[in-house]
Amino acid sequence: MNIAAFPRPLADIPAYAPARNEVALFEHAWSRRLPLLLKGPTGCGKTRFVAHMAARLGLPLHTVSCHDDLTAADLTGRYLLKGGDTIWADGPLTRAVREGGICYLDEVVEARKDVAVVLHPLTDDRRVLPLERTGEELAAPDAFMLVVSYNPGYQSLLKALKPSTRQRFVAITFDFLPPEQELAVVAAESGLPEGAVRPLIQLATRLRALKGHDLEEGVSTRLVVYCATLIAAGMEAREAILATMIEPLTDEPDVKAALVEVARAVAG
Repeated sequence: MNIAAFPRPLADIPAYAPARNEVALFEHAWSRRLPLLLKGPTGCGKTRFVAHMAARLGLPLHTVSCHDDLTAADLTGRYLLKGGDTIWADGPLTRAVREGGICYLDEVVEARKDVAVVLHPLTDDRRVLPLERTGEELAAPDAFMLVVSYNPGYQSLLKALKPSTRQRFVAITFDFLPPEQELAVVAAESGLPEGAVRPLIQLATRLRALKGHDLEEGVSTRLVVYCATLIAAGMEAREAILATMIEPLTDEPDVKAALVEVARAVAG
């Protein structure tokens, strides 16, 4: 299927700044009907990238935020009582397979283990979705694509994507943008001048270096944009930094105090 068959005005496409060849790789994977796995830290742009590519290709986007209670039935569908009758209701994965489009499972490792079993037939040359409860076997159309993501930093023995599942996907590793590129993105998203954004990027870089020591996760680009947005709206920089780049990272008073000192040293 020709990618050019789905034109979309540039103004309607969510902004995204490519770091490497991820746009071309996504387009090639979609045109060849290959499933895609995105790996990277929280807030580095994985979800924005998928939204950008869906709009770029003119495809519907079905996003599912995975969690501990998410089951295969939540994705495929279930029978529901309605007006005294029992009717079948498609889940988001089934709707995407029937209608075409991108089904994006965000943080797929958070879902229950039976979800992987449902995905396997869609991620090999069969490209089918068996629905045992209805007796159907849906063949995915050419315009269907499965995309999943997860944060390897949160992996554990109990929550990890099995090699047998990982090796069914084309994979892209994401990370935070280089400082100058991230600076331009934050300035554009927030409206804060680049000169005022620069200390925030320097602080984010310092805080990210603490990941695995005092912090479980570093500052996301999303949080830096929030901080810059508050400052652009008139909030004092120290208050904005505390509310967006320190408080969301930890609940430990000692760690929080240390982060405040780092912020004072870097951003003033």
